[in-house]
Amino acid sequence: MQELKVLFDNNRQWAKTIKKKNPQFFIKLSRLQNPKFLWIGCSDSRVPANEITGLLPGELFVHRNVANIVVHTDLNCLSVLQYAVEVLKVKSVIVCGHYGCGGVRAAFESTRLGLIDNWLKHIVDVKNKHKKVLTAIKDKQKRFNRLCELNALEQAKNITQTTIVQDAWKKGQALTIHAWIYDLRNGLLRELWSKRQGTSH
Repeated sequence: MQELKVLFDNNRQWAKTIKKKNPQFFIKLSRLQNPKFLWIGCSDSRVPANEITGLLPGELFVHRNVANIVVHTDLNCLSVLQYAVEVLKVKSVIVCGHYGCGGVRAAFESTRLGLIDNWLKHIVDVKNKHKKVLTAIKDKQKRFNRLCELNALEQAKNITQTTIVQDAWKKGQALTIHAWIYDLRNGLLRELWSKRQGTSH
């Protein structure tokens, strides 16, 4: 298929460009993975973690799912978190939501999409938890934007309650959890909240 050929052509061009800048890049990359950050973001194709942070392969450990949700029953996400914290010894875990998130919008508007409704129930829980705050925002777009922010914030707080992070903090491991939001309209990131052992701001 022609569409797939374009991907391989792009890949060859990308590898050629990287090698031209740094001939040893792929050799070094193949030997060691040493990222300082774990990024938990949305699967949305408009939010490519490495690109928007300006980091190269090997510098950012990434987990993505619809609407950047972190729940204690998701063994996929928890396995990524455990490996990042205990094996890779990342310094920061970033939960990054984004404005215009389709998953958050479905929960916000009570839209039925099928099987994924079960997953998005976690965002409905966030919406219900913050109902008073959200109801006070009269502008619908601003209310939706605030839910995108609150979702990222609540998922980051969920991370702090995992046994993985709690155990790391008990051992004195330097680890900070962050909630960020990404704006598709201007390409900029903004921090909403962060927490390391004994602090929160």
